[in-house]
Amino acid sequence: MSIWWSLQLRRDAASVPLARRLLCGAMDTAGVDAEVSHDLSLALTEACSNAVRHAEGASDVFRVTASIDGDVCHIEVSDSGPGFPPTPEPSGEPDTAPAPGSTPDPLAVGDAALDADPFRVPEQELPESAVREDSDHREHGRGLTLIAALSDHVRFDNRTLTGGAVVSFDKVLKWREDSLLHV
Repeated sequence: MSIWWSLQLRRDAASVPLARRLLCGAMDTAGVDAEVSHDLSLALTEACSNAVRHAEGASDVFRVTASIDGDVCHIEVSDSGPGFPPTPEPSGEPDTAPAPGSTPDPLAVGDAALDADPFRVPEQELPESAVREDSDHREHGRGLTLIAALSDHVRFDNRTLTGGAVVSFDKVLKWREDSLLHV
């Protein structure tokens, strides 16, 4: 069985706990393990907080979509702000072929391979704006790192047609014995 919900929320600080409470209520009702539910709610809180704080732009709303499909929960938070800053491209043509005599990196796989194995935890690539030398001592700027640490798979993108950032993350679920969804 699968379920999903989608919310369009005002880009206001009061929307963050509302989204978190709705997710926690859905997870509790479905029978998701409390620790997994906590991880997902914390990651959602960080993603929503970023949308509220950084999405100044064309719209005063942001969208949260969550789904449970089998043993995986997928959450996406999108906004209409400026998006993530572009990552500087290296100069010259990218060298995608392995060096002669070298062994190909088994972790260098595309999204299709990640989709085929939902239990694999890939290395997370954070936008360059999220990684700073002094980030251990700052009060702000840890949200994307936390989302990556709490999730099994995470993706940070910009919406190309309408603008804005998209943060999506997946987590493999554990179930309580009294679960309604896990058979």
